[in-house]
Amino acid sequence: MSTAISAKVLERFPAGAPRGSWPAEEYAARCRAEGEPATVVMDLESDAFLVVVPSGDDA
Repeated sequence: MSTAISAKVLERFPAGAPRGSWPAEEYAARCRAEGEPATVVMDLESDAFLVVVPSGDDA
């Protein structure tokens, strides 16, 4: 089962970061510190981590 959620992509990071490096998580943490409800999701089709925030377009 999958659920579609409307979200705005703030940044995209390749999944091949060096071991122990979490650039998407670090970026999302900085966004959250500034008040953005950022989270990290994996885009399997592009093999990338996306930092997203809710788009607010949900009815």
